[in-house]
Amino acid sequence: MDKIASFTIDHTKLLPGIYVSRKDNVNGNVITTFDLRVTRPNYEPVMNTAEIHTIEHLAATYLRNHEKYKDITIYFGPMGCRTGFYLLLAGDYQSKDILELVIEMFDFISKYDDEVPGASAKDCGNYLDMNLPMARYVAKKYVDEVLVNIEMNRLVYPE
Repeated sequence: MDKIASFTIDHTKLLPGIYVSRKDNVNGNVITTFDLRVTRPNYEPVMNTAEIHTIEHLAATYLRNHEKYKDITIYFGPMGCRTGFYLLLAGDYQSKDILELVIEMFDFISKYDDEVPGASAKDCGNYLDMNLPMARYVAKKYVDEVLVNIEMNRLVYPE
């Protein structure tokens, strides 16, 4: 079998950032998949499932309610390796095009202090696996240490 595109990136050189993972053409429409890399692979500790799950609920809710992005958001969800998230948008985008959105979204998460949307047995298959304080911590760290004043090497995959 051929390696999929995401397995061809040298993860030993990959820093936290925002990367275009791939672009797919679906019936003449481009879908851009973004790699929102929150922790450095194989170097920093990975995120625990509880904070990932909380970020997923908050980010998905934020995106689906965003005036500009609600109608072009295809998917937001965690990477299996627990180092980041995938964001799929309808349209042909570059990383810099969504920087403001990602900053706003993770800033929102870092300050969120209410019930997590969908965190009930009726709405979620694992609603007890949530950790809002850690989700807020991870989101703030991502904004402060990665997104604000981001450099080009964190917007384009390493060679």
